[in-house]
Amino acid sequence: MNETLKLGLILFIITAVSASVLAVSNNITSPKIAEADRIADQKAKAEILPQGDEFRPLSEEKFNEIKEEYPDVTEIFEAYKGEKLVGYTIKNISKGYGGDIEIMTGISTDGMITGIKILNHSETPGLGANLTKPHFINSFKNKPIDKELVASKSPENDNEIQALTSATITTNAVLYGVNVAREIYNLKLAD
Repeated sequence: MNETLKLGLILFIITAVSASVLAVSNNITSPKIAEADRIADQKAKAEILPQGDEFRPLSEEKFNEIKEEYPDVTEIFEAYKGEKLVGYTIKNISKGYGGDIEIMTGISTDGMITGIKILNHSETPGLGANLTKPHFINSFKNKPIDKELVASKSPENDNEIQALTSATITTNAVLYGVNVAREIYNLKLAD
């Protein structure tokens, strides 16, 4: 048998076995990964909107209507305390310095931001990655949704949040995502 053909056959067998092992591994682990993601998502909802004890997806019809106008929105959930609607969680994507930033914003039916959670990002370590630090995240809590939020190095007004030092693009990306959620609530969800 030709040496080149023999090597090609060996390489094909190794590749086929490797692909089979990867396919089996994927089939075994993907349900577990999906369940872990669902649990993390549920935990994030409870963290940013602690008034809710049950989170139900917005009706598909209403969500699709909103998604047409706001294509970066990936999900909207209604939060209930018993049978009373107490707020919404809105997840969307915003463009940061290092790529997409996935943000979940909690908004109460009282018209306040109850919290935000950065779910995924690829911002620069030591600079933009500070978007997950409590001093930044907590500056969004209890902000009214009647005015657009803006960044400030020394926030004083009720619509100002703490800017991240040396990370203007990241700060603006998170602000954009939260302001989109605020706008969706004001224009599409508020009674």
